[in-house]
Amino acid sequence: MQQLLLLLAFFLAPKAQAGKLIGGHEVKPHSRPYMAFLRIRISDRKRCGGFLVREDFVLTAAHCWGRSITVILGAHNIRKHERTQRVIPVKTAIHHPNYHPKVNDIMLLQLQRKATLTAAVSLLRLPWRGEQVKPGMVCRVAGWGRLDLKTSTAILHEVELEIQQDEQCISCYRRHYNRATEICVRDPEMNQSTFKGDSGGPLVCDNMAQGIVSFGKKYGKTPRIEMKISSFLPWIERTMRRFQLQRPD
Repeated sequence: MQQLLLLLAFFLAPKAQAGKLIGGHEVKPHSRPYMAFLRIRISDRKRCGGFLVREDFVLTAAHCWGRSITVILGAHNIRKHERTQRVIPVKTAIHHPNYHPKVNDIMLLQLQRKATLTAAVSLLRLPWRGEQVKPGMVCRVAGWGRLDLKTSTAILHEVELEIQQDEQCISCYRRHYNRATEICVRDPEMNQSTFKGDSGGPLVCDNMAQGIVSFGKKYGKTPRIEMKISSFLPWIERTMRRFQLQRPD
């Protein structure tokens, strides 16, 4: 999952520790019960996050696709066998039909069985159709991504990010930013950010999933881009309905 990180001294004096990344804090265990860790089988080692939106569906980023995906729910430390954890293989990975790298980067994972909801495993509410986040809103992103260029973590961390004017990302990414389907975020004061391993995790604003961690510049440099969930609600609802009606294997 792209994880939380951040650039403090990218342009420091030559003798300083240029490139040092910091940011984020460990969350209280199981206080983000909607979080899902994705164990992905692919040619190289890859990790992503996601979040439970229905007992049998996890929402994540399309670029987190792999030949075989297993979802771990109820986890805080993914290297430990916690009694709260529920490990469920993915039956079908459905990415958006118009997905291309950095475009429509959204995917639904249909689980092989329904997750049992507990204090450590619960759903995250999606926004209403047409609902918009506004610049200045402070939201949060959790994940198991890198804490800096060399430091990985097994423990769930979180950062707070502020919604930015679309122009911030338009000037930075130009044609790679689409205000209709994407959200621009950053933390200009603390230099917090998402980073490698955090992809697919939710941007949570007022206890509601508004975005999906997608992409950004190298080294966790901000601003970053999230997929705007409200723009994809018709596809999400239609896809979950269609696959629910399919006959089981």
